[in-house]
Amino acid sequence: MAMRKNQSRIFSSCSLLMSLLFAYSALVQLNDPDWYFWLPLYSSAFLVNLLKGITSKKRTLNLVAQLTLVGGNLLFVKVVIEALISDGLSAFWLMDMRERVVREKIGSGLVVLSMLLHLKASTTTSTDQTKFAKRNKKSTFSQVGMALLAVLSYGLCIYVFGFINKEEMKFS
Repeated sequence: MAMRKNQSRIFSSCSLLMSLLFAYSALVQLNDPDWYFWLPLYSSAFLVNLLKGITSKKRTLNLVAQLTLVGGNLLFVKVVIEALISDGLSAFWLMDMRERVVREKIGSGLVVLSMLLHLKASTTTSTDQTKFAKRNKKSTFSQVGMALLAVLSYGLCIYVFGFINKEEMKFS
């Protein structure tokens, strides 16, 4: 039982870290030309990660997580289509963080992954003893996935803020 509590603390801690990242992402959208897409997405991702990090109430949060997942997927598709129209097929694989569409693609992808992990973790609450091993495997997947997502997200932030010249970044 101690291991499951430990894993729960890891998931909660990573959720809180992700909530800080999404809160920051929502704040920097205030001067973005299409803020009305991104501000609600990052704000709802912030809310889900914050509340899942501090509480176990799931019903309403799962609905918000599902809606955020749909929004994240729609915005990811929007950004990919924009990139394909403007730069062709090679733009789909472009990972130059100086480009606005790349940052938006990664941001929406992080939201989608975070919501998927939260929804996956919320399905691990079954009390049936015959499903214990399956539940434990899902729980471990969610814990490790959220930890990797937090490390990846903060690593990208360190890269962008530490190694990319702000004058070279494109915002439109």
